[in-house]
Formats: sequence, C-alpha cells, structure tokens
Amino acid sequence: MLRIFGKGIVILLGVIVLFFVALFLAMSIFNSPTYAWRILRYGESDIGDYAIFPERVISNSESVSIIERADQGTPYEVEYPYMGEMRTEILDDVLQRTGTRAFLVIRDDKLIYETYFESSRQEINTSFSAAKSFNSALIGAAIAEGKIGSVSDPVIKYIPEIAGRGFDVLTIRDLLLMNSGIRYFSNDELPVYKHPFGDDALTYYPPDLREVALNVEASGAPIGSAFRYNNYHPLLEGMIIERATGMPVAEYLQEKIWKPMGAEFPASWSLDSDKSGFEKMESGINARAIDYARFGLIFLHNGFWNGVQILPEDWVHESTEPLRPDPRIWETAAGWHEIGGYYKYHWWGINNPDGSYDYYAHGKYNQFIYVAPRKNVVIVRLGDSLDGYVLWPFLIHDVVDKLP
Repeated sequence: MLRIFGKGIVILLGVIVLFFVALFLAMSIFNSPTYAWRILRYGESDIGDYAIFPERVISNSESVSIIERADQGTPYEVEYPYMGEMRTEILDDVLQRTGTRAFLVIRDDKLIYETYFESSRQEINTSFSAAKSFNSALIGAAIAEGKIGSVSDPVIKYIPEIAGRGFDVLTIRDLLLMNSGIRYFSNDELPVYKHPFGDDALTYYPPDLREVALNVEASGAPIGSAFRYNNYHPLLEGMIIERATGMPVAEYLQEKIWKPMGAEFPASWSLDSDKSGFEKMESGINARAIDYARFGLIFLHNGFWNGVQILPEDWVHESTEPLRPDPRIWETAAGWHEIGGYYKYHWWGINNPDGSYDYYAHGKYNQFIYVAPRKNVVIVRLGDSLDGYVLWPFLIHDVVDKLP
C-alpha cells in the first residue's frame, strides 16, 4: 500500500514538473525566457518589486524644499461607502486594518498629519500606476521646452515604426486620455489561465518593453470612441519622451521635476532590463511618501513650487480639469464615470457639487497622490494590500471635507 502511495506521489510530482516546464516554454515562446522566469518566480506584482528590477537613479538636489510641520494629531472620524452602505470609523483604525504604510496630510503647505505603519519616512514605496501622472507631467514639460509640439501631435511623428497599422491619426492626447484604438485586455477581462499571456503581464514583466510597445495592435474600435485603460499607452509615451528629449525618461524627470521641486530623497525608476534600459513607464517610480507629496504640491500651486515655475500653469489646468463633455463610452471603469468621476491626462478626478474638482494619481494597492485645491490640501496614501470594499477616493475626499 505504501509503495503504491509513493508511486502516486512521484507521478503527481512528475505531472506538476511537466506542467511548469510546458508553461515556461510557452511563455518563453510568447515573449522570452526572462519573461517566463519573472512570472513563475514573482507572480502578482507587489510593493517589493523595486528590488527585482534594475533601476535608474533619480538624484535629488542639495537644496531641499521646506515643508513645515504643524501637527494637529489624528484627523477625526471619516465617513465613507463600505459594502453598499455608509460607514463611520476613526481614521487611524481604517489605516491600520487596510495595509496602509503611509498617510500624509498637507494643508496650506504645512504637514499637519504624518503616520506610518510598519514603515517610516525613509521607506521606499513603488508608485505603481501613479507613475502615469508623472509621465503626463513630463510630456507637459517637454511641450513647454518645445521638444514636443503639442498633445495634438500624431504618435507616428515620434514613433514612425507603427505607421500604417491603424494608428496614423492616434495623437499624444489620445494616449493621455486612455482613448480607444489600441488593443488591450486586462486580467479582469480574461480567464485566469490566460493571465500569463495577457496584456497586464506583457506590459509589466518583459525585458524589452520598447519591443512590446512597437508591436501594439489596433483594436478595431474608432480611435477616441471609448475610454479603455491601457498600459501600452505609457510605454509609447516613454518612447516619445526619450526620443524628443534625447535623454532617458528618469534623467528627464530628475532635471525637470525632482531636483527643481527640492526632493528630500533620491528616487529611482525601475527598468525592464539592464540591456534594454527602458523605464517601466506604467508603474515603476520608487520614492518616499514625502516626495510624492512634493509632486502633488507642484500641481496644487499651478506648477509653481520651491521658488520655481516647474510646470506651466496652463498645463496643470489642462491635464487635471474634467473633460466636459465626455461623450465616450467607458469600456473600463464604467462605474467611476457613472457616479460623476472623470479621467484626464493620467489623473483621476472627482467633481464637487460647487463646480470645483479634486484629482489624484492612483496606483495599485491604492497608492494616492490626492490634490484638493478647494482646501489647499495634498494627501498621500501608500499601501501594500488591497481591500476592495474601501473606496479610497471617497474616504480621502471625506478627510478633505472635514478639514476646517
């Protein structure tokens, strides 16, 4: 009996090994052995991914911009939708039970609340998709310098390799707005067994993301007819930025934003590989919470911070204000649009009853750089896990509402 049982275990282990060998070979053919290894070794992306990719350092200047402290203690109770009903809870309790690593509130340029859980001010935090808002800012900087003509420029002006494939009228603005036109299916739209071969993985783990970007396919939908969140867009934006400016994207961020804003710490941008050396445009900025807040302060002050006009005021407004009207069909994030939310140049936004609006950079695990001009507030929230029942935009919005 034991001998039969032992043989069964050996056969089962053999089947498992053969499965993973077959999967490794299939993914290697699909993209590369590096791609296959990364998926099998690391699986779902997480906050430690900055340690598994090579990086390009983003240096800070010797002069750090001052953010004064005016500690007001824990900000009160918050009210937010949770599992279909409104919940009232002490903010600290919410933060502790939701995998929050950092929560900062800046009001009138003063740091009135700063707390960390199993983390610290010095801790590195990956931006995930909040990086897209940095991409948008860099395009604005390049337009201001005359290195990019305008958001109306066709993408093929900078990336002629994709001409003649249905993208000739695709513009930079289409990329920034997440307009339809490029084929993309997220994991939410695919069965689990297809995830290793889906677009989410293909825009994250390959060792040559430029090659991935150059192989985009037309979706068949008219360009701009729908909103479809698409991680090929930031890859194309990265290629536009590096070709237009003649420097790596991380270096351009360093010179146009990181140093001028007086960052307290250096940062980095994860790369696809040492050989390719292309920034992971969709997700890969690694920085400290307080410096993410400084980026928000640039926008709060219409591009002016640390005594410098870092971004044009017109660009700040154009890139963050609501798209009114927005006639597109929302194929993804439809619920956000239905409740009055919007998306503009890689910033998500909330329309307020008085006609004002809040907007924010957002990344996986609910990384937030939230800007509320109506109260002169910037809030940064960084996390390491998902709680699908906490609707963070509304919780943070309530924090802003309750500030005096």
